[in-house]
Amino acid sequence: MTSNPTPRDHNKASVLDVVLSHAPLTRNQLIELTGLSKATVSRAVEELRADGFVVDGGMDEVTGRGRRSTYLDLPGTTGHVAGISFGAQTTGVLVTDLRGREVHHLAVPTADHQEVEDAARWLVDLIAEAADSAQGPLRQIVAAVPGRVRGGTEIFGPAESMKIFEGSGLHRAIQDLVDAPVLLDSDANAALLGILTNDATISNAALFSVSTILNFASCTEHELARGNTPTFGDIGVLSSGAGNEILDELLSTRGLLRIARKRGLELERIEDLWLEPQPEGPRAEVLEAFTTAIVTAVSVVAVTLDPESVYFVGRLRPLVDEVVPEVRRRLERSLPAVPEIRTVPHLIGISTAQGAVYACLTMAQERLHEAVLGARRQGQAAEQSPPAF
Repeated sequence: MTSNPTPRDHNKASVLDVVLSHAPLTRNQLIELTGLSKATVSRAVEELRADGFVVDGGMDEVTGRGRRSTYLDLPGTTGHVAGISFGAQTTGVLVTDLRGREVHHLAVPTADHQEVEDAARWLVDLIAEAADSAQGPLRQIVAAVPGRVRGGTEIFGPAESMKIFEGSGLHRAIQDLVDAPVLLDSDANAALLGILTNDATISNAALFSVSTILNFASCTEHELARGNTPTFGDIGVLSSGAGNEILDELLSTRGLLRIARKRGLELERIEDLWLEPQPEGPRAEVLEAFTTAIVTAVSVVAVTLDPESVYFVGRLRPLVDEVVPEVRRRLERSLPAVPEIRTVPHLIGISTAQGAVYACLTMAQERLHEAVLGARRQGQAAEQSPPAF
């Protein structure tokens, strides 16, 4: 028998939401954060405890003559999620419980796979390694890739070395190997989601991931913007304003390395451009072109999206730091209002995986919330398993 959720169901779901966001916490803290009565919170806690969604997590310290309080927590058996950063050079996996607490993470060089199925098995094996000590079922996987993604399944415009993964084959191959929902997203979206999760004050912003390829993300009213076609976010095809080069050539490690070598710089890797001494003239030429490209990219989003802030992440971030003062000076001469330009510390492989985990947690927690609303007990004596989600 099913029926619409009652106020009691909603109270129970509200208590669970707070536990998911703040555990471990005491009952008094639950009462304060939910605004519900002591009796309502106690009843909801006992029902959630019976469902296996709440456990006692220890006692707090006694101060004065007060009684010690029991902390309530989310048990590990509720499950875990996995966020993946599947990069052209580095792959990172982060596994957390449904409270967002890390179980384990790892970052390894990306293997060169010639078949999509082999890559999927490799990724699933990495998840299993990172989740070795996790409890409960795997609830959600989100894999962030250097390319644009539509509908959580199809990859467009991936890095040249990852062209094999274009389309929806990677999604299908992973989904066939795991008993959990799987979604793909762009590395730029994952990076911006991580920033949004850590700073609730951000409203409108744009982000450039300047790494193996140039990737772009934006948000409006604190929500990621997603287009209807693969063209959305393909800002790299625009002219950079520096010669005949497009933005992707100057704002990606692959393209910038090629351009630097054309200018006579003998670089083994792009990091040598700022970590090793280089001939002053050729380096100045490269930096001038790079600066112009940054100015163009920020100008485009400033006049079309009106963001308050523009973020840069990825392997080229140290070079962005070097040219930002000049970028600001040029923008101030051409724009009536210049957005704040920020570079974000970025741990290759892990920071993007963390953003993917935030996406996992949102989806898993929403499903758990809905499962609690839809699984009201029918009778006090009836045996019933915990809500499935």
